[in-house]
Amino acid sequence: MNPLVLLMGSFFALILLKVPIVFVFIISSTLTILSLRMPLLSVLNHVYSSIDSFTLLAVPFFLLLGQLMNHGGITERLVRLSNALIGHIRGGLGHVNVLVSMLFAGLSGSSVADTAGVGAMLIPAMAKLKFPVAFSAAVTACSSTLGGIIPPSIIMVVYASLARLSVGAMFLAGVVPGVLIGLSQMAYTYYMAVRHDFPANQRASVKEIGVSFVSAFPALLLPLIVLGGVTFGIFTATESAAIAVVYGIFLLLFVYRSTSFRAIPGVLSRALIGYSLPLMAVASAGIMGWLIAYLDAPAMILDFLFSITESELGIALLLVAFLLVLGTFLSPIISVVVFLPILQAMGTAAGMEPLHLGIIVVLTLSLGRVTPPYGICMLVAAQIAEIPSHRVFIASIPMIVLTLLIIVTGILVPDLFLFLPRTLMGAFL
Repeated sequence: MNPLVLLMGSFFALILLKVPIVFVFIISSTLTILSLRMPLLSVLNHVYSSIDSFTLLAVPFFLLLGQLMNHGGITERLVRLSNALIGHIRGGLGHVNVLVSMLFAGLSGSSVADTAGVGAMLIPAMAKLKFPVAFSAAVTACSSTLGGIIPPSIIMVVYASLARLSVGAMFLAGVVPGVLIGLSQMAYTYYMAVRHDFPANQRASVKEIGVSFVSAFPALLLPLIVLGGVTFGIFTATESAAIAVVYGIFLLLFVYRSTSFRAIPGVLSRALIGYSLPLMAVASAGIMGWLIAYLDAPAMILDFLFSITESELGIALLLVAFLLVLGTFLSPIISVVVFLPILQAMGTAAGMEPLHLGIIVVLTLSLGRVTPPYGICMLVAAQIAEIPSHRVFIASIPMIVLTLLIIVTGILVPDLFLFLPRTLMGAFL
C-alpha cells in the first residue's frame, strides 16, 4: 500500500473510531514507519525534536497566566471596566462580552480560558436581562476566539516556533484583525439589539469609569509588557511570558490581594495538567508532520491545486477552505504541527509571504473553536448556557461569516494585517 495512503487512511479511520488524538498520531505514524521499514527509533527522535524548542516554553507560562487571571478575580475587574465604558449602548452586555474577551485575550492568550471565565459571569447575567440564551452563548464563544488572535497568543507562539518566524511580528500582525473581528461582533450585536430590543445598561458616571479603570489598570499593563518587550527586542517571547507570570503573581498577592500563597500550588498544578495534554499532542503530531513532508505530500497537493486553478487568489481561497475543514476535527495547534509543510506549500503557491500566511492560518483555524463537532469554545459556552451545542453554532453563523469576510479582505489587501509589523519590526522581518 502507498505509505501516504496508509498514513492518512489510518489517521482518519482512527479519528472516526474516536480514538484519543495522541494515540491516533502515534499509531498511524508507527504503521507507516513500519511499512517503510524504517527504524522505530525514528518515532522517538521526532517526538523529541517536535518539542525541543525554547520558544515553546512560552506556552506553559501563558497557560499559567490564564489560570492566575481567572483565579484572582481579574475577569470581574475587566467586566466592570467594559460595562462602564460601553454598557450603555443598546445591547449593553453583549458589547461588554466582546470587549472583555478582547481585553482578556491580551492577558491569557487562551480562547478556552476566555470562554470559561467570561462565560461563567456574563451568560447568566445576559439571561437575567432576557437576552436569548443561544445568542448569549454564541457571542461568548465567538468573541473568545480572539484569545488566539489578539496578542499574546499561544497558537501564534507555536506557529512562529515551527515556521521559524518572529514571535513579535506574529503578535503585531494579530492586532488589526483581532480589533476588526471584535468590532464586527459588536456591530452584529448592535444590529440584533435594535432588531430584538435588547436592553442597555445605565450610563456610568465619569467617577465610575475612573474607579473601574484604576482598578483594572495594573492588569492591563500585562499585554504591554509582553507585546512591547518582544516587539522592541527587550526579551524573547519565553522570557516575556515568564516575566508576565511573575508580574501576575505580584498583582494577585500584593496589589489586589485576591489570593494567598496557599492557593498558588493549586494554580500551578492546574496549569501543569493543562499543559501536559497539548504538549503530548504536539510531540506525537510532530511525527506525522515529518512523515507528510518526507512522503512529499505538499508537492502532490500543489499538483492537485494547479489542476483546479492556477490563480493565486483561487489557491488562497482553497487554503482557507482546507483550514476550515481541519478546524472541524483538530485543534489549531495540532493542525499547524501536522500540516505545516502542506500549508507552507499552499501559501507559496498563493504568493503569500511567510508572515502573511501565518496570520491567515491563525485567523482561519481560530474559527475551529466554534465549529462542530469539536469546537471547544462552542461546547464550553453551550455547557455554561445549558443548551445543545448546535443551537450555539447556528446563532454563531453570522459572526463566523463576518470573520471570514475579514480574512478574505486580509488576503486581498495584505498590508491591512502586515503594516504594523512592517512599521515597527521591518528590520527583523
